Amino acid sequence: MAALTGKTALVTGAARGIGRAIALRLAADGARVAVHYGSSRDAAAQVVAQIESRGGSAFAIQATLGVPGDAGHLWSAFDEHAEGVDILVNNVGVLGGRVPFAELNEATYDEVFAVNTKAPLFVVQQGLARLHDRGRIVNLSTRFTHGARNPELIAYAMSKAAIDAFTATLAKLLGARGITVNAVGPGATDTDMNAVRLATPQGREAIAALSPMNRVAGPEDIADVVAFLASDDARWVTGQWIDASGGSLL
Repeated sequence: MAALTGKTALVTGAARGIGRAIALRLAADGARVAVHYGSSRDAAAQVVAQIESRGGSAFAIQATLGVPGDAGHLWSAFDEHAEGVDILVNNVGVLGGRVPFAELNEATYDEVFAVNTKAPLFVVQQGLARLHDRGRIVNLSTRFTHGARNPELIAYAMSKAAIDAFTATLAKLLGARGITVNAVGPGATDTDMNAVRLATPQGREAIAALSPMNRVAGPEDIADVVAFLASDDARWVTGQWIDASGGSLL
């Protein structure tokens, strides 16, 4: 496929997990991909090498998100490699651990919101001058903002609910430029974030049973949805939250 040939994409948190799968898929579709990482330098380099080995184009950029000045540092690193961006995927996020509500502390709450909510907002704000007309913004949300909720992930769910509101409002703001803005809500996916739960046959079976298709999602399942939203095929889809949980909310 070459649906994204000539396009430049930036994927935050692209060194591993869902972000890595998104970077690989967008590159396979022809985009030149900025592979952002926070601390996983070697993993990001491996993603770039894998893309290039398949005939694609990519470069790695480092910026720690969730700290003061993070958006500026991210875009400064990006500007060293490219002029303008067509596709921005706000993927990076932290879970904040699974803790009973009574044990949630302010430090964890602040970290979750700084990374999951504040960082994407200012990454987009400072990236708008670089984002081409008819561009695409895709925000990674979660199924926990709709339907069943897990009290042990209350801060995480709240931070992503803010992203859902951000998505709809930004879509209205940027529509005149032909820029679409959508959110994708995965369920439990086979990544490092769920490694402990998936480590036992019982845990894997329990997660698989959440979907009527009775399997655990792979990162590629989510990446394919993002790729659709990044393509011209999704030009008339904006301001939407897309359930990518394998029907776990049914």
